[in-house]
Amino acid sequence: METNLFASRYARRKRKDALFRLAIIAPAAFVVGILTLIIGQVVMRGAAAMNIRFFIQQQKPFGEVGGGIAQAIVGTLMVLAIATALALPLSLMASLYLYEKKGKRSAGLLSGAVSTLQGIPSIVIGVVIYSWIVVPMKTFSALSGGIALAIVMLPLMTSMIKESLDLVPASYLEAALALGVPRWRAIVEIVIPAAGAGILEGTGLGIARAAGETAPLMFTAFGNPFLSLNPAGPVSALPLVIYEYIKSPYDDWHQKAWGAALILVLFVLALNLVIGTRKKR
Repeated sequence: METNLFASRYARRKRKDALFRLAIIAPAAFVVGILTLIIGQVVMRGAAAMNIRFFIQQQKPFGEVGGGIAQAIVGTLMVLAIATALALPLSLMASLYLYEKKGKRSAGLLSGAVSTLQGIPSIVIGVVIYSWIVVPMKTFSALSGGIALAIVMLPLMTSMIKESLDLVPASYLEAALALGVPRWRAIVEIVIPAAGAGILEGTGLGIARAAGETAPLMFTAFGNPFLSLNPAGPVSALPLVIYEYIKSPYDDWHQKAWGAALILVLFVLALNLVIGTRKKR
């Protein structure tokens, strides 16, 4: 009797365990499957556009077959460089303020502002920067595009860097202070280096988040069919090329749009790979 009861309970537990495993594995497999389908589609459609001319030549005139998207690749790198140069120090300083003032009302207000900023649609940020920068300058520019993307990156980077600082054991800072090291120096030379992997991860994810933004760049960088290295003038970018090319009536441009999408996907994957490699070290 007891043996049968034990066997029944064991079988019931096995069934519950199997259901629980299925409840975990099924959503994970669904997410991985969706990601695989998206990447597979982009690779299959974009690989046909990959050749040396695609990377080194500029856009051909409307309707003319050939050319490349060199102007968009260079423009994307310019805008992201400006955005990172602006967002990283601001995010680091905001994170350090939240780290130092944790529990204070001012830190709560700043944290709420960061969360609110993260929820603002990127197109709204683009319109605001248009009125703040583009209209006074009387020109679209890589600079205004970089400022818009910096604002997009700021909340995500701040949140991740703050979490990285919180993960540093408090004993590191306490030991330095006990030895007479000034607090600012202990934070700069001990806490920040200890959180270096997390800061790198936050920066990488912020860049990946901004790399695919289209709406802010439509109101700021605007686009440019020619290669330009002038940060005070309009420049092209990969998201803008994808948007313009995919809605055109030309098959050649459709193919180049998929190629640009593939470059963006590979760029994001490379960022994640570099971040993962550095974290393991």
